Amino acid sequence: MSSEEYRKKDNLKHLIKSFESQLKSEGISFYSIEEFEQIIDYYIEEGNNKKALHACNLGIEQYPFSTELKLEKAQVLSNLNQIDESLDLLDNALLMQPNDPDILTMKGNIQSASGKYEDAVESYLQAIPFSDELEEIYYSIGLCYQNLLKYDDAIVYYKKTIQLNINHENALYELAFCLDVTEQLEKSISYYKKFIDQDPYSQYAWYNLGIVYNKLEQYEKAVESYEYAIAIDDSFASAYFNLGNSFMNLKQYSKAIDCFRETIDSEGPSAEVYCCLAAAYEKLQHYDLAIKYYQRSYKLDNFYDDAWFGAGYCFCKQEKWHQAIHFLSKAIKINSENPVYWKTLADAEFQTGNIVSSLDAYEEANELDPEDIDIALKWSYLYYDQGDYEEALSIVLTSIEENPEESLLYYRATAYLIAAGKYKEAFAYLENGLILNFENHISLLEFFPKLETQKALFKIIDQYRKENH
Repeated sequence: MSSEEYRKKDNLKHLIKSFESQLKSEGISFYSIEEFEQIIDYYIEEGNNKKALHACNLGIEQYPFSTELKLEKAQVLSNLNQIDESLDLLDNALLMQPNDPDILTMKGNIQSASGKYEDAVESYLQAIPFSDELEEIYYSIGLCYQNLLKYDDAIVYYKKTIQLNINHENALYELAFCLDVTEQLEKSISYYKKFIDQDPYSQYAWYNLGIVYNKLEQYEKAVESYEYAIAIDDSFASAYFNLGNSFMNLKQYSKAIDCFRETIDSEGPSAEVYCCLAAAYEKLQHYDLAIKYYQRSYKLDNFYDDAWFGAGYCFCKQEKWHQAIHFLSKAIKINSENPVYWKTLADAEFQTGNIVSSLDAYEEANELDPEDIDIALKWSYLYYDQGDYEEALSIVLTSIEENPEESLLYYRATAYLIAAGKYKEAFAYLENGLILNFENHISLLEFFPKLETQKALFKIIDQYRKENH
């Protein structure tokens, strides 16, 4: 800390001590507007909005025409979720100063934060002719339009922002998102290249071109763009991180590890980067190292469910089922809406012989993702294995309703119907399976190791082949 910073901190400490001492004696002496602002900002940063509001009121008593203190009070009221009172105060201030850009911008910010996006746009637009802060106003309008799902309008204002500041990282990122949603990414490449032509040393332009290529799944070009960004700024943590993700998509996991380590060196560790580093080790089947970094991830953020799941999945790969169940259950406790978590837990529970728990987990997974036929196939098999052919069949038939084009479901229904002795129905499902995907009939034979049954099935399948070829 510099001597100047130390002096300011010491002055603020004395100011707050003096203010609170006078509050206790119920006699507030004269403070300047700047001192009231410091006091209010201190309480806002401390999260003590009630004391901040009290300081606002005392300040406005001394300076009833101060726009600065009214803006401070409007912000504090907004922090206290007193939105209407905050906006009323700003409207009153606008009666005195109708063209004040700070009041109009603050009004837009509060309207936007409370979900009144159309009103916010109106406030921001009113501020434009009088403001010197157009960059942030344009960006704020873009965010409002994006929240209103008016992506084309958002694109217009993000582009206006970037015209003023090519290095506006957030505007560049949101622009890429909106272009992706509106399927204009391909066209936008020339837009980013135009900025690069104007300023070849703009790391953000190269970085965002990389994001566009990555979204278009052109990972080699994404890598090249991110590498240019890093060549310009070798401490560009976000570029290292996204370069790592592109290498993951290219299955170049060792290179991805190097990038994630560079990210940590540039900006320090985070739960997300540790998790990505762990995932790269997992792909290389270095499960012990992967678990180590997943653990570092959830130690930084105990609610980072991806890390808990990743560790559980690695224990599954090592066939350490009891440890796996512990970590997978943790992930589900944080995020119970992820079908992959439930499906993986179901597999682990089955491996430990916890059939009831496994069935329950498959049921949860199926409810969350009825289009994943692997869930229905595994879930139904547990009932089949216990001799409950009716329940097994019921699960598969329900899945067929959701996924009528999946041949494997018809072959599985055939297997369960044959096991239940319902041959006529079985052959109807077998024919449907053969029509959808003839080659997949191999999956049916796994259920009938006896040669006689296989011969009978081959006879029917061969007859179908002759009739249809």
